[in-house]
Amino acid sequence: MSELLDLSARDVLKGFQDKTISPVDYMAALCDRVETCEPKVCALYAYKPDDAMAKARASESRWVKGEPVGPLDGMPVTVKELIATKDEPVPMGTAAIDLVPAAEDAPTAARLNEDGAIIFAKTTCPDYGMLSSGLSTFHPLSRNPWDLSQNPGGSSAGAAAAGAAGYGPLHIGTDIGGSVRLPAGWTGLFGFKPSLGRIPIDPYYTGRCAGPMTPRVDDAALLMACVTRPDTRDATSLPYQNIDWNTPAMDVRGVKIGLMMDAGCGIDAEPDVKAAILAAAKEFEVHGAEIIEIEPVLTREMLDGLDIAWRARFWGMMRKLSPANRSKILPYIHEWAEAGASANPTEIASGFDQTFAMRKTCADAFDKVDFILSPVNPNVSYPADWASPTNDPAKPFEHICFTVPWNMGEQPACSINCGYSQTGIPIGLQIVAPRFEDLKVFQIARAYEAWRGPITNWPDI
Repeated sequence: MSELLDLSARDVLKGFQDKTISPVDYMAALCDRVETCEPKVCALYAYKPDDAMAKARASESRWVKGEPVGPLDGMPVTVKELIATKDEPVPMGTAAIDLVPAAEDAPTAARLNEDGAIIFAKTTCPDYGMLSSGLSTFHPLSRNPWDLSQNPGGSSAGAAAAGAAGYGPLHIGTDIGGSVRLPAGWTGLFGFKPSLGRIPIDPYYTGRCAGPMTPRVDDAALLMACVTRPDTRDATSLPYQNIDWNTPAMDVRGVKIGLMMDAGCGIDAEPDVKAAILAAAKEFEVHGAEIIEIEPVLTREMLDGLDIAWRARFWGMMRKLSPANRSKILPYIHEWAEAGASANPTEIASGFDQTFAMRKTCADAFDKVDFILSPVNPNVSYPADWASPTNDPAKPFEHICFTVPWNMGEQPACSINCGYSQTGIPIGLQIVAPRFEDLKVFQIARAYEAWRGPITNWPDI
């Protein structure tokens, strides 16, 4: 029954409602897929098939009675390991911390449970979620289903691997510098980073968001109606808006779209990436949009400042660990953070202030355009066992220069597949809208998805 797993989330739920699809049959098909693929992709943590099947049977009973507990009743979903679920430890991808069961669901997990979704597993991340990689000292090495020798990206590595491997259509990651969009780009998924505060999170931090990672734009829209509901634990959250995310595609005629092919620093976009992004921009132009080349929003000073501020912050976290536990942290992460130990307070404060410099340049970028297109990832791929595309802790953020500014600027941004490299790895197009205009990202992404057509060549693992 693997064809069930090719359906959109909305079609599956409609099948539950009209009783043409059983939640039990759907979950059984999903578990079969996991059993086949998981030894190869290693996407999951806390996978509990028996519990998932019991919940599917309970959901089936409710649908038979016409009494679903919520709009997602019986629908399988994963959440990133960093998103707490009650009674499950949050190892944060590292062997360095003690495993303590979470006291309660984090906001995203709480909303999903309220709507009847079945969190059948959590998904892997690297140590402390600090890498664009599936490399972890706690989890098995997560791999890219499109090519198992390659990296799925990160830090929402498992979510990307699960989505591309066909573990159902609904997955949620987190993103502070590109950790939803980067892996979505490398695995062909639609990954959405909302305006800061649109999806309540806990714990919160500057630029940190949760966001859907799904095969289709509409799958993500279905999740947004759930996970954007308010939660008082997030002091950065936006006032709740009851947005209709089931919105039609945008007519782009007359829309002014900025095209940013230079990130300002970091890795230059590789030829395959450039070609795919330029072809996507041409598609918008063919449909009536005005394409305007624009300058980058990021500078080397901004990136290096953020780097030293994050190193110092993480070094402070590491100092609280016992020497024995500290020695268990991934060496790449330890070496990266150690530079923060010698940073002086002025450097750290100045580095953190670069978040506000990014905020200004990102806002200014929309003075003359309605949207911005760019690459998501500058490079095509890299080996599965590398910690980052450079694999160099002295150059940790060279690959996030197209994505990280929008976290600091708080703009909504997505990754949507726009083609493939010569080696068959997906390439992501980033679409960015002004702050708070999250719905417009979905509208314009739906338009591009309609022109592109559905992805039908998902990996057969």
